[in-house]
Amino acid sequence: MKSIKPGRGPSMMSGIVGIFMIGFGVVWTVLASQLSGIVALFGVLWTGIAVVTTVYNFKNATGKNRYSEYDITDANEEPDPLNERFGAPSAAETPKDEVDNKFCPYCGTPLEKDFEYCNNCGKKLP
Repeated sequence: MKSIKPGRGPSMMSGIVGIFMIGFGVVWTVLASQLSGIVALFGVLWTGIAVVTTVYNFKNATGKNRYSEYDITDANEEPDPLNERFGAPSAAETPKDEVDNKFCPYCGTPLEKDFEYCNNCGKKLP
């Protein structure tokens, strides 16, 4: 069964933007510390959040099993980390007889169990 997953592209872009946000936070903190200690705390908080999100985004962009919103993958290609986290059986644990493709994952056309190709869009079924 196909699932939609967070893509590598948005995570890589967010990681690169995060590097700029870290730089901005450092400059802000240095300049603000010369004016007021309270305003400098905002810069420290900003930089800390930017570091955490940048590390997360780079890990997500380069990791094998990533959280995704945009990639469409097959369970055999890449398991869904959210299913694993919340205790749903993975595709490897699900017996083949229990998997029941009633609809084409590409166009949504109703299918019979023994179909190998969709009779509407012509794509090979998983």
